[in-house]
Amino acid sequence: MGTKDSREGIISRRDFLALAGGIIGALSLGNIARAGSSYAAATGFPELQCGDKNKTGKRILVVYASKYGSTGGVAEAIGKELCDRGAAVDVLLAKNASNVNLYNGVVVGSPIYAGRWWPEAVEFLKTNSEVLRKVPVAYFQVCMSIRQPTEDNLHNILACLDAVRGAVPQIKPVVTGTFAGAVDYSKLSGVEKQILKSRGTPEGDFRDWKAIRSWATGPDLTKMTQ
Repeated sequence: MGTKDSREGIISRRDFLALAGGIIGALSLGNIARAGSSYAAATGFPELQCGDKNKTGKRILVVYASKYGSTGGVAEAIGKELCDRGAAVDVLLAKNASNVNLYNGVVVGSPIYAGRWWPEAVEFLKTNSEVLRKVPVAYFQVCMSIRQPTEDNLHNILACLDAVRGAVPQIKPVVTGTFAGAVDYSKLSGVEKQILKSRGTPEGDFRDWKAIRSWATGPDLTKMTQ
């Protein structure tokens, strides 16, 4: 479920239709309803290294911010797919990522809260913007509103990406992706729980692993490994 646009800071009708079509297609196949059943992602905040760094293949960093761990599972799945394609991959929390100049490509992910990326992800982009503008970069975001592909929700989702592009205009992502997340009410504060319940947000894992793997193996990310 990715969107791609080479024009900086523009939410295009083409992006909107591409995102809407992908979401509606997944819903019609029932993928979201079955999400979580076909991939056993680690809970919490996974970090991993895979692939042989001594080989001549590419080194890829998958870096993410996360509040409760849902985005971490997505980052882990993306990292493993890239590793399976021959890259040496590090999956790290944004606050733990350093030496970004050692990588041939970087994938940056964040959850969406209150209509914005988590601050740690944006700070990572700003801090490393000089390096990131010289290598292929991909963005992904995780949010629950993608479960309901209304016109307002889709525009708001794309607006989040637009805000990130505006915050670090020197970085031009080669591809972006948006995925549903997971909600565990036991991890939320009373206020957060009330807000989500008032919005009709159900508890459960709605991550569509098939869509995530498909995005990670798409042509734009695959180029990072070649």
